[in-house]
Amino acid sequence: MRLLVTGASGLLGLNLSLLEVKKHDIVGFDRSKLAGTPFRIYRNDLLAHQAVDHILDEIRPDAVIHTAANANVDSCEFDPQGAHRLNAELPGELAWACAQRSIRLVHISTDAVFDGTKDGVYSETDTPNPLGIYAQTKLDGERNVLSVNPNAIVARVNFFGWSLQGNRSLAEFFFNKLSKAEQCSGFTDVYFCPLFVGDLAETLVLMLEKNLVGLYHVTGSKALSKFDFGQCIADKFGFDPSLVIPISVEESGLIARRSHNLRLSIHKLSTDLGQEIPDVSTGILKFYAQAQQGYPQKMRSYQQV
Repeated sequence: MRLLVTGASGLLGLNLSLLEVKKHDIVGFDRSKLAGTPFRIYRNDLLAHQAVDHILDEIRPDAVIHTAANANVDSCEFDPQGAHRLNAELPGELAWACAQRSIRLVHISTDAVFDGTKDGVYSETDTPNPLGIYAQTKLDGERNVLSVNPNAIVARVNFFGWSLQGNRSLAEFFFNKLSKAEQCSGFTDVYFCPLFVGDLAETLVLMLEKNLVGLYHVTGSKALSKFDFGQCIADKFGFDPSLVIPISVEESGLIARRSHNLRLSIHKLSTDLGQEIPDVSTGILKFYAQAQQGYPQKMRSYQQV
Protein backbone atom coordinates (compact mmCIF):
# COMPACT_ATOMS: atom_id res chain seq x y z
CA MET A 1 0.00 0.00 0.00
CA ARG A 2 1.33 3.44 -0.90
CA LEU A 3 0.74 5.82 2.00
CA LEU A 4 1.08 9.59 1.78
CA VAL A 5 1.79 10.97 5.25
CA THR A 6 1.34 14.71 5.64
CA GLY A 7 3.19 16.42 8.47
CA ALA A 8 5.96 13.84 8.11
CA SER A 9 8.33 15.73 10.39
CA GLY A 10 5.80 15.91 13.23
CA LEU A 11 5.62 13.58 16.20
CA LEU A 12 3.03 11.23 14.71
CA GLY A 13 3.99 11.68 11.07
CA LEU A 14 7.66 10.82 11.54
CA ASN A 15 7.12 7.89 13.89
CA LEU A 16 4.44 6.43 11.64
CA SER A 17 6.59 6.81 8.54
CA LEU A 18 9.63 5.20 10.16
CA LEU A 19 7.56 2.32 11.53
CA GLU A 20 5.49 1.57 8.44
CA VAL A 21 8.24 1.99 5.81
CA LYS A 22 9.17 -1.65 6.46
CA LYS A 23 5.72 -2.79 5.32
CA HIS A 24 4.41 -0.08 2.98
CA ASP A 25 5.55 2.40 0.34
CA ILE A 26 5.71 5.58 2.40
CA VAL A 27 5.85 9.05 0.91
CA GLY A 28 6.33 11.69 3.59
CA PHE A 29 5.11 15.20 2.89
CA ASP A 30 7.49 17.74 4.41
CA ARG A 31 8.32 21.29 3.49
CA SER A 32 11.88 21.60 4.79
CA LYS A 33 12.68 19.81 8.06
CA LEU A 34 13.71 16.29 6.99
CA ALA A 35 16.70 14.77 5.20
CA GLY A 36 18.18 11.29 4.87
CA THR A 37 15.05 9.40 5.90
CA PRO A 38 14.47 5.75 4.89
CA PHE A 39 11.22 6.84 3.21
CA ARG A 40 10.66 9.16 0.27
CA ILE A 41 10.20 12.86 0.92
CA TYR A 42 7.92 15.05 -1.17
CA ARG A 43 8.45 18.78 -0.70
CA ASN A 44 5.68 21.26 -1.37
CA ASP A 45 3.28 23.62 0.37
CA LEU A 46 -0.09 22.00 1.03
CA LEU A 47 -1.69 25.42 1.36
CA ALA A 48 -0.56 26.61 -2.08
CA HIS A 49 -3.16 27.01 -4.84
CA GLN A 50 -4.22 23.60 -6.21
CA ALA A 51 -1.35 21.95 -4.30
CA VAL A 52 -3.57 19.17 -2.96
CA ASP A 53 -4.69 18.13 -6.46
CA HIS A 54 -1.17 18.26 -7.85
CA ILE A 55 0.27 16.21 -4.99
CA LEU A 56 -2.36 13.49 -5.15
CA ASP A 57 -2.10 13.22 -8.94
CA GLU A 58 1.68 13.00 -8.84
CA ILE A 59 2.06 10.57 -5.94
CA ARG A 60 -1.11 8.55 -6.58
CA PRO A 61 -1.34 7.10 -3.05
CA ASP A 62 -3.70 4.34 -1.99
CA ALA A 63 -4.33 6.23 1.24
CA VAL A 64 -3.47 9.52 2.94
CA ILE A 65 -2.82 9.87 6.67
CA HIS A 66 -3.26 13.56 7.36
CA THR A 67 -1.34 14.54 10.49
CA ALA A 68 -0.35 18.08 9.48
CA ALA A 69 -1.88 20.72 11.78
CA ASN A 70 -1.12 23.59 14.08
CA ALA A 71 -1.17 21.62 17.33
CA ASN A 72 0.24 24.41 19.51
CA VAL A 73 -2.85 25.08 21.58
CA ASP A 74 -1.77 28.48 22.88
CA SER A 75 -0.38 29.80 19.59
CA CYS A 76 -3.72 29.12 17.91
CA GLU A 77 -5.27 31.68 20.26
CA PHE A 78 -3.02 34.37 18.73
CA ASP A 79 -3.64 33.33 15.11
CA PRO A 80 -7.21 32.06 14.78
CA GLN A 81 -7.33 32.71 11.05
CA GLY A 82 -4.16 30.74 10.38
CA ALA A 83 -5.34 27.94 12.66
CA HIS A 84 -8.66 27.76 10.84
CA ARG A 85 -6.97 27.61 7.45
CA LEU A 86 -4.67 24.75 8.44
CA ASN A 87 -6.82 22.83 10.91
CA ALA A 88 -10.28 23.26 9.38
CA GLU A 89 -10.26 24.34 5.73
CA LEU A 90 -7.33 22.24 4.46
CA PRO A 91 -8.70 18.93 5.82
CA GLY A 92 -11.97 19.54 3.97
CA GLU A 93 -10.15 20.29 0.73
CA LEU A 94 -8.01 17.17 1.12
CA ALA A 95 -11.03 15.02 1.95
CA TRP A 96 -12.86 16.22 -1.15
CA ALA A 97 -9.86 15.61 -3.40
CA CYS A 98 -9.37 12.11 -1.95
CA ALA A 99 -13.05 11.27 -2.44
CA GLN A 100 -12.88 12.34 -6.09
CA ARG A 101 -9.96 9.94 -6.65
CA SER A 102 -11.18 7.05 -4.45
CA ILE A 103 -8.16 7.51 -2.15
CA ARG A 104 -8.67 6.43 1.46
CA LEU A 105 -8.16 9.15 4.07
CA VAL A 106 -7.32 9.12 7.76
CA HIS A 107 -7.71 12.56 9.33
CA ILE A 108 -6.16 13.16 12.74
CA SER A 109 -8.24 15.10 15.23
CA THR A 110 -8.02 15.56 18.99
CA ASP A 111 -9.65 14.64 22.28
CA ALA A 112 -9.69 18.37 23.07
CA VAL A 113 -12.98 18.84 21.18
CA PHE A 114 -14.72 18.07 24.51
CA ASP A 115 -15.05 20.60 27.33
CA GLY A 116 -14.29 18.01 30.00
CA THR A 117 -17.37 18.62 32.13
CA LYS A 118 -18.90 15.16 31.69
CA ASP A 119 -18.84 12.83 34.67
CA GLY A 120 -17.47 9.71 33.02
CA VAL A 121 -16.05 8.78 29.63
CA TYR A 122 -16.86 10.41 26.30
CA SER A 123 -18.10 8.29 23.41
CA GLU A 124 -18.23 9.20 19.75
CA THR A 125 -21.92 10.07 20.12
CA ASP A 126 -21.31 12.73 22.77
CA THR A 127 -21.66 16.35 21.66
CA PRO A 128 -18.34 18.24 21.51
CA ASN A 129 -17.94 21.66 23.09
CA PRO A 130 -14.51 23.16 22.31
CA LEU A 131 -12.97 25.53 24.85
CA GLY A 132 -10.47 27.31 22.60
CA ILE A 133 -9.42 28.14 19.05
CA TYR A 134 -7.36 25.00 18.58
CA ALA A 135 -10.16 22.70 19.69
CA GLN A 136 -12.76 24.60 17.66
CA THR A 137 -10.72 24.51 14.46
CA LYS A 138 -10.04 20.80 14.90
CA LEU A 139 -13.75 20.15 15.36
CA ASP A 140 -14.49 22.22 12.25
CA GLY A 141 -11.91 20.10 10.42
CA GLU A 142 -13.67 16.88 11.48
CA ARG A 143 -16.99 18.17 10.21
CA ASN A 144 -15.53 19.43 6.95
CA VAL A 145 -13.91 16.05 6.30
CA LEU A 146 -16.93 13.89 6.99
CA SER A 147 -19.37 16.21 5.19
CA VAL A 148 -17.59 15.71 1.85
CA ASN A 149 -16.05 12.28 2.44
CA PRO A 150 -18.11 10.06 4.77
CA ASN A 151 -15.84 7.12 3.94
CA ALA A 152 -12.90 8.87 5.57
CA ILE A 153 -11.64 7.93 9.03
CA VAL A 154 -11.54 10.72 11.61
CA ALA A 155 -9.42 9.71 14.59
CA ARG A 156 -9.54 11.66 17.84
CA VAL A 157 -6.18 11.04 19.46
CA ASN A 158 -3.88 11.79 22.37
CA PHE A 159 -0.37 10.35 22.14
CA PHE A 160 3.22 10.56 23.34
CA GLY A 161 6.64 9.52 22.08
CA TRP A 162 9.99 10.79 20.86
CA SER A 163 10.02 13.60 18.29
CA LEU A 164 12.40 15.18 15.79
CA GLN A 165 12.97 18.23 17.98
CA GLY A 166 12.88 16.29 21.25
CA ASN A 167 10.24 18.52 22.85
CA ARG A 168 6.91 17.80 21.21
CA SER A 169 5.23 15.39 23.64
CA LEU A 170 4.34 15.49 27.33
CA ALA A 171 6.54 12.46 27.93
CA GLU A 172 9.51 14.36 26.48
CA PHE A 173 8.67 17.36 28.65
CA PHE A 174 8.89 15.26 31.80
CA PHE A 175 11.98 13.38 30.57
CA ASN A 176 13.83 16.59 29.65
CA LYS A 177 13.11 18.22 33.00
CA LEU A 178 13.64 15.20 35.23
CA SER A 179 16.84 14.07 33.50
CA LYS A 180 18.32 17.44 34.51
CA ALA A 181 16.95 17.11 38.06
CA GLU A 182 14.68 20.10 37.43
CA GLN A 183 11.26 20.55 38.96
CA CYS A 184 8.23 20.40 36.64
CA SER A 185 4.50 20.80 37.06
CA GLY A 186 2.05 17.94 36.75
CA PHE A 187 -1.66 18.71 36.58
CA THR A 188 -3.61 16.75 39.16
CA ASP A 189 -6.98 17.77 37.72
CA VAL A 190 -6.52 16.92 34.02
CA TYR A 191 -7.29 13.31 33.13
CA PHE A 192 -6.47 11.84 29.73
CA CYS A 193 -5.87 8.53 27.95
CA PRO A 194 -2.46 8.80 26.25
CA LEU A 195 -1.41 6.22 23.66
CA PHE A 196 2.19 5.52 22.71
CA VAL A 197 2.81 6.94 19.23
CA GLY A 198 4.04 3.61 17.85
CA ASP A 199 0.85 1.90 19.01
CA LEU A 200 -1.19 4.74 17.48
CA ALA A 201 0.62 4.42 14.15
CA GLU A 202 0.00 0.67 13.98
CA THR A 203 -3.64 1.14 14.95
CA LEU A 204 -4.28 3.76 12.26
CA VAL A 205 -2.85 1.55 9.53
CA LEU A 206 -4.85 -1.40 10.83
CA MET A 207 -8.00 0.72 10.65
CA LEU A 208 -7.24 1.32 6.97
CA GLU A 209 -6.59 -2.36 6.35
CA LYS A 210 -9.87 -3.26 8.06
CA ASN A 211 -11.72 -0.70 5.90
CA LEU A 212 -13.17 1.20 8.85
CA VAL A 213 -14.94 4.50 8.13
CA GLY A 214 -16.23 7.40 10.18
CA LEU A 215 -15.41 8.84 13.60
CA TYR A 216 -13.34 6.94 16.15
CA HIS A 217 -11.69 7.61 19.47
CA VAL A 218 -8.13 6.29 19.13
CA THR A 219 -6.53 6.76 22.54
CA GLY A 220 -5.07 4.56 25.23
CA SER A 221 -7.21 2.15 27.22
CA LYS A 222 -6.38 3.65 30.62
CA ALA A 223 -6.98 7.13 32.05
CA LEU A 224 -4.70 8.92 34.47
CA SER A 225 -3.88 12.46 35.52
CA LYS A 226 -1.00 14.33 33.94
CA PHE A 227 0.64 14.40 37.36
CA ASP A 228 0.43 10.61 37.56
CA PHE A 229 1.80 10.37 34.03
CA GLY A 230 4.83 12.38 35.10
CA GLN A 231 5.26 10.10 38.10
CA CYS A 232 5.19 7.06 35.79
CA ILE A 233 7.91 8.57 33.59
CA ALA A 234 10.04 9.33 36.66
CA ASP A 235 9.57 5.83 38.02
CA LYS A 236 10.49 4.06 34.78
CA PHE A 237 13.61 6.12 34.12
CA GLY A 238 14.75 6.15 37.74
CA PHE A 239 14.31 9.89 38.21
CA ASP A 240 13.28 11.59 41.46
CA PRO A 241 9.44 11.58 41.46
CA SER A 242 9.31 14.40 44.02
CA LEU A 243 10.49 16.75 41.25
CA VAL A 244 7.03 16.44 39.67
CA ILE A 245 5.08 19.15 41.50
CA PRO A 246 1.30 18.61 41.76
CA ILE A 247 -0.68 21.68 40.70
CA SER A 248 -4.05 22.55 39.21
CA VAL A 249 -4.20 23.41 35.52
CA GLU A 250 -6.02 26.57 36.60
CA GLU A 251 -2.78 27.72 38.26
CA SER A 252 -0.60 26.98 35.25
CA GLY A 253 -0.73 30.33 33.47
CA LEU A 254 -1.56 28.66 30.15
CA ILE A 255 -3.37 30.92 27.70
CA ALA A 256 -6.01 28.61 26.24
CA ARG A 257 -8.48 26.87 28.53
CA ARG A 258 -7.91 23.15 29.03
CA SER A 259 -10.49 20.45 29.64
CA HIS A 260 -10.28 18.65 32.99
CA ASN A 261 -11.73 15.34 31.82
CA LEU A 262 -10.56 13.84 28.54
CA ARG A 263 -11.43 10.23 29.30
CA LEU A 264 -12.46 8.78 25.93
CA SER A 265 -14.18 5.46 25.35
CA ILE A 266 -12.43 3.18 22.87
CA HIS A 267 -15.15 0.52 22.94
CA LYS A 268 -16.19 1.22 19.34
CA LEU A 269 -12.60 0.99 18.11
CA SER A 270 -11.65 -2.19 19.97
CA THR A 271 -14.93 -3.85 18.93
CA ASP A 272 -14.54 -3.00 15.24
CA LEU A 273 -10.87 -4.01 15.20
CA GLY A 274 -11.56 -7.15 17.20
CA GLN A 275 -8.68 -6.53 19.59
CA GLU A 276 -7.67 -4.68 22.72
CA ILE A 277 -6.00 -1.27 22.53
CA PRO A 278 -2.70 -0.91 24.47
CA ASP A 279 -2.62 1.16 27.64
CA VAL A 280 -0.20 3.81 28.90
CA SER A 281 1.83 1.34 30.97
CA THR A 282 2.96 -0.72 28.00
CA GLY A 283 3.50 2.51 26.08
CA ILE A 284 5.89 3.89 28.69
CA LEU A 285 7.82 0.61 28.56
CA LYS A 286 8.25 1.07 24.80
CA PHE A 287 9.14 4.75 25.24
CA TYR A 288 11.85 3.72 27.73
CA ALA A 289 13.12 0.91 25.50
CA GLN A 290 13.52 3.32 22.58
CA ALA A 291 15.58 5.63 24.79
CA GLN A 292 17.88 2.75 25.70
CA GLN A 293 18.26 1.84 22.03
CA GLY A 294 19.24 5.36 20.93
CA TYR A 295 16.04 5.97 19.01
CA PRO A 296 15.75 9.68 19.96
CA GLN A 297 19.26 10.34 18.64
CA LYS A 298 18.48 8.41 15.46
CA MET A 299 15.38 10.54 14.90
CA ARG A 300 17.35 13.76 15.29
CA SER A 301 19.78 12.58 12.62
CA TYR A 302 16.99 13.09 10.08
CA GLN A 303 16.73 16.80 10.88
CA GLN A 304 17.66 19.05 7.98
CA VAL A 305 20.49 21.42 8.90
